[in-house]
Amino acid sequence: MAKHDLIGGSIWDEYSQKVQDLMNSPRNMGQITEEEAKERGGKLIIADFGAESCGDAVRLYWLVDEKTDIIMDAKFKSFGCGTAIASSDTMAELCIGKTVDEAVKITNIDVEKAMRDDPETPAVPPQKMHCSVMAYDVIKAAAASYKGVNPEDFEDEIIVCECARISLGTIRDVIRMNDLKTVEEITQYTKAGAFCKSCIKPGGHEKREYYLVDILEETRAQMEAEKLKAIADAKISGNDSDLAFEELTVVGQLKAVEAVIDAEIRPMLMMDGGNMEILDIKKNDKGIIDIYIRYLGACSGCASGSGGTLYAIENVLQENLSQNIRVLPI
Repeated sequence: MAKHDLIGGSIWDEYSQKVQDLMNSPRNMGQITEEEAKERGGKLIIADFGAESCGDAVRLYWLVDEKTDIIMDAKFKSFGCGTAIASSDTMAELCIGKTVDEAVKITNIDVEKAMRDDPETPAVPPQKMHCSVMAYDVIKAAAASYKGVNPEDFEDEIIVCECARISLGTIRDVIRMNDLKTVEEITQYTKAGAFCKSCIKPGGHEKREYYLVDILEETRAQMEAEKLKAIADAKISGNDSDLAFEELTVVGQLKAVEAVIDAEIRPMLMMDGGNMEILDIKKNDKGIIDIYIRYLGACSGCASGSGGTLYAIENVLQENLSQNIRVLPI
């Protein structure tokens, strides 16, 4: 299939070669029948996720060894775009050989990263991340079926967006895993709010118990509280409890800096295919704490690495830790 048959122009460059290959030649597409399950001595689990209104749906087949809970084989059928096929195929591949409990821990981030050509470059554009989220959801549906529990007992399955069938648990998880900051990003990643829009905020044609604006605010507040706790724990673990950043040991300072970077900075860099690492922390003779960093991936050699990006990193560290911090790229 020619590139222009799927995606036109330069947009194609936003998709990894792995995604392109799996669109045309998925490895795990198909089904597992009851007869095959009996022959191979496993339990057949079939789970569905999706909705006609959002255009994509996936059916997942698991063949599980009931003695060990290991997923012996996994197949899928996908009804949707090429990215949905690639995501579903990758999701099925990641399930094989894992126990059911291990498979439940597979996230949409794991699916997307497994489709990358290199670790630093996203496999798909943000507006197609909902396909990997759909794969994440169908795994949970399969696990709930295998364990013989209702989905609402397995995780928080309150449906927030009826149009796209997106649950409260999924929205909260996706905000956290992808460090989402706007309702528009939630819609990009999950399709929640893309149709009738009643779930976005109060005032729509149908009153709802949960709205995306409130879920985002609450989840971001929880993330911020957890970030502050991580910083405090970093200080305590270095035996520097209640000390100012300048008074911490180098180990304590490093832990505090890493906690802020992990919570506030690294997720944003990784969304653009980049990353960074801390090389050293030194206090100069003027009392300024110099933090030496190295950019990785797409950030390496980027012009903004010595301008806007550097300023943003320094500003975040100053706000959270000390105004005496200076960040120096190497």
